[in-house]
Amino acid sequence: MSRLVFNDLSVWFGEGASRVDAVRHATFEVPSGASFGLVGESGSGKSTILRALMGLAPDWSGEMIVGEQRLGPKRNRAFYKQVQMVFQDPYASLHPRHSVDQVLSEVLKLHGFRDINRRVQALLDDVGLGPGFRFRYPHQLSGGQRQRVAIARALAPEPSVLLLDEPTSALDVSVQAEVLNLLNDLREEHRLTYLLVSHDLAVVAHMCQSTAVMQNGEIVEMLTVEDMRAMRARHPYTCHLLESASGYNPNAAQAL
Repeated sequence: MSRLVFNDLSVWFGEGASRVDAVRHATFEVPSGASFGLVGESGSGKSTILRALMGLAPDWSGEMIVGEQRLGPKRNRAFYKQVQMVFQDPYASLHPRHSVDQVLSEVLKLHGFRDINRRVQALLDDVGLGPGFRFRYPHQLSGGQRQRVAIARALAPEPSVLLLDEPTSALDVSVQAEVLNLLNDLREEHRLTYLLVSHDLAVVAHMCQSTAVMQNGEIVEMLTVEDMRAMRARHPYTCHLLESASGYNPNAAQAL
């Protein structure tokens, strides 16, 4: 397991008059083995934090730490063995002409694993897919099955940290809870640290012990899941989110 530390993180795109400050002075810590949420409306900067951590947003200042390693401008293979990401759209994130076997085998080979055959089957077992799915292509899978493959791919390098960018927002409501429960089980089984981005407060309450609320690139409030369920918010924007989020019920996450 690895902790995540963000100190005074700012991320921007462009230069001069065209510069956009996507994240401003974000500071928070995710303890080792915990699940932490970033919540806010679209454009609030929450996904940008994940991209900065993964090295996909090169213009940033401040400090990012994974475990005991302070990150610089580049990410090496050792970093990607430790930190993996699950994206929002499971169809777009899978190669349409690669079978499930090819997707998983490629990652395992890239990270230097042997006994590929055994590991591929173990990964499918981990995410609740049987051997019959191994040689299927993405178009032959449902949305929930594709996301399970994407999760298996993220688990392949045996990381200690998973970054989850709206992992269920592209799925039917009927399968969202299944995938969330799978992610919770995997965190306990593999002793993982999660950083979850979502606009859905019920998802955050179900998955996370605490969360940071973001507005216009800034963290405006930190809440525990108990605070969310009790509607104990102080910042006006957080109060607005809790009161106006469509379908939000403070106790709904307990029923998932």
